[in-house]
Amino acid sequence: MKKTSFFLTLAILPALVFAQANQTKKVSFPAGKSSAYMSGTVKGYQTIDYTVTGNSGQTMAVSLNSKSTAIYFNVLPPDGDAMYIGESDGTNKFSGSLSQSGVYKIRVFLVRSAARRNESANFGLNVSLTGANAPRQGDAKVPGTKYNATGPLDAALGGAAKGSSTANFGVVRYANGSAKIDVKITGLIERKLVFSQGEWTCAGNKVAARLITDEWEIILNDYEHYFIPVAVITGG
Repeated sequence: MKKTSFFLTLAILPALVFAQANQTKKVSFPAGKSSAYMSGTVKGYQTIDYTVTGNSGQTMAVSLNSKSTAIYFNVLPPDGDAMYIGESDGTNKFSGSLSQSGVYKIRVFLVRSAARRNESANFGLNVSLTGANAPRQGDAKVPGTKYNATGPLDAALGGAAKGSSTANFGVVRYANGSAKIDVKITGLIERKLVFSQGEWTCAGNKVAARLITDEWEIILNDYEHYFIPVAVITGG
């Protein structure tokens, strides 16, 4: 009985090691950019999933470069079968329109024969997502402005309480769910916030953000606090 358990453990151990080696990494596009470059290494049966949040109608392009001829990638939609199978295509280049909104996976891996030999391969991966700046259809503009909505926001400076300051905002919404929000504390501060791929940026500033129920708290430079309802971004 003990021998059986020992050999069963030996049989299961490699699978556990390989499963633990698999990775998932989020693709983050620099502010104002629609493409990103990542580099990495895969070894044996390891896979690396790069996740990208896309919206229906956007175009995704992916290319993989490596000295190895045993490395490929697949593109997996939010649900359903793979929309691109690198090993079958053989080019390691993909470009296509997204048919649904959600999180897509770009899965990098070695072919089975190379994985069995526990080979490794270095690679570079380029990912682009275009169509991000298409205006959202049916979202009216505030007369005389470029904004889809304007109004006041709760704000705070330093350790002051929420609402101790007020910021005026103007938001431009885009078809892919991203938004650009100008905020201004009259006579003090003006900032340009960008919400894209679920992340916040503000050029030249340190940004921290947290979502509490239906409101974002955006903290700039550990000092400025802006409280932005999700409805400002979605229009809902």
